[in-house]
Amino acid sequence: MRCDRVGRAASKRSSHLDTALKTRFKCSPAKFVTYKMPARNKEQEQEVLTWISAVIGEPLPNGAYEDILKDGVILCKLANKLSPGSVKKIQEKGTNFQLMENIQRFQAAIKKYGVPEEEIFQTADLFERRNIPQVTLCLYALGRITQKHPEWTGPQLGPKMAEKNERTFTEEQLRAHNAELNLQMGFNKGASQAGLGSFGNTRHM
Repeated sequence: MRCDRVGRAASKRSSHLDTALKTRFKCSPAKFVTYKMPARNKEQEQEVLTWISAVIGEPLPNGAYEDILKDGVILCKLANKLSPGSVKKIQEKGTNFQLMENIQRFQAAIKKYGVPEEEIFQTADLFERRNIPQVTLCLYALGRITQKHPEWTGPQLGPKMAEKNERTFTEEQLRAHNAELNLQMGFNKGASQAGLGSFGNTRHM
């Protein structure tokens, strides 16, 4: 009898919680806690693999995209090609923990290379396949950053970055511009505040 009352009370509280979630968030509790993974783009993944293979100068093993990159070995080789010596040690075989260290070394190397931290994927995104699209976005970001390194003349990934539009001025043009600014600010030659009196002086009637 008592168990029935406890069960009914728990069910009632659960019902109230469901109603509160629906009212506040305009969705069912199941929808509220569900995280939708970004869609994968197979074409981009293939482009990434093609680029990596061209950069490191060797064919990649057969297999699924995430499996090829999972142990971090290929990624470390990529980092060392773009920035020689950036990854000091590559663990070709070992425990899961040792292989995850490869990924962490790659992450540290590309951060130093210039990839923004917010664009670098988490280790679990790749090793545990939690967010493979983020891995792809990170590698595209790396491809973009190579364009900021004039020493890199190898294969490119992704669209070309907009070139910086630099304008050069002669010394005469700069002097004329400065003179114009001085006139606008009221400090041109010959102008002064003489006769205005000093700030704070007593005014005599």
